[in-house]
Amino acid sequence: MPDSLFPGFRSFTTAVGGGVGIHGVVGGEGPPLLLLHGHPQTHAIWHKVAPTLARHFTVVACDLRGYGDSSKPAAEPDHANYSKRTMAADMLAVMRAQGFERFAVMAHDRGARVAHRLLADHPQAVERAVLLDIAPTLAMYEQTSDVFARAYWHWFFLIQPAPLPERLIEADPQAYVRDVMGRRSAGLTPFDARALAEYTRCLALPGTARGICEDYRAAAGIDLEHDRIDRDAGRLLDTPLLVLWGADGVVGRRFDPLREWRRLAAQVEGEALGCGHYIAEEAPEALLARALPFLLG
Repeated sequence: MPDSLFPGFRSFTTAVGGGVGIHGVVGGEGPPLLLLHGHPQTHAIWHKVAPTLARHFTVVACDLRGYGDSSKPAAEPDHANYSKRTMAADMLAVMRAQGFERFAVMAHDRGARVAHRLLADHPQAVERAVLLDIAPTLAMYEQTSDVFARAYWHWFFLIQPAPLPERLIEADPQAYVRDVMGRRSAGLTPFDARALAEYTRCLALPGTARGICEDYRAAAGIDLEHDRIDRDAGRLLDTPLLVLWGADGVVGRRFDPLREWRRLAAQVEGEALGCGHYIAEEAPEALLARALPFLLG
């Protein structure tokens, strides 16, 4: 990771059990804020907003297990070691290792799904959360349409049995990054070349293709089981949520994010921002303008 992407931050790797290490960077001063990225990226997605956030918070930006420079454990038959429950426990362990029992979260895409499970399983740990460009996983699967499936084709490609998707990704990691990200509404224009190089480097690491696929396989299986148990029990998230999505993205066009999150949480506010899916890189100023007041309470 070029130091210029996160000036003044330091790198760390935290052992979270089972031989898994979670990599990240930490910087700034003030109350703790955990940042979680999406697919097919790393914590580098936050480089445009991290310096400003670090003026107000101790910022901890992590690579999810299976991604970036975090560990990529072998798959389990039920994909449980890539469940959002397990990945949320990873992040709780990281924050405790940093000395924080309670913290705020801002998370995008796959990281926001981890944040959802963190709120559900460990509500005492999270003060407030910002979720970027997702509707709940269960809602998105249950409302899948032809249009959604065509736009989010990777959801259905990555869950195919191993090793088919892994082999195709590993054949040309750079093409996968550029095609998946570049076919969104904004193309590749918003992305810093250093960040794109980092996403490609990390996707080419041994085990990353497997880790990404396992993340999605878990989401289509064991994660839905966990979400249905919560829904059937009538459990509501009690943590204040700010839900933001891209006006030009698929989530806002195919779903009603506020309605879906209000079915699961007691305190939800939010709106669309004038961008596509990759909010922190496409519209960093707009994100900060909306998220900072919420996070500061």
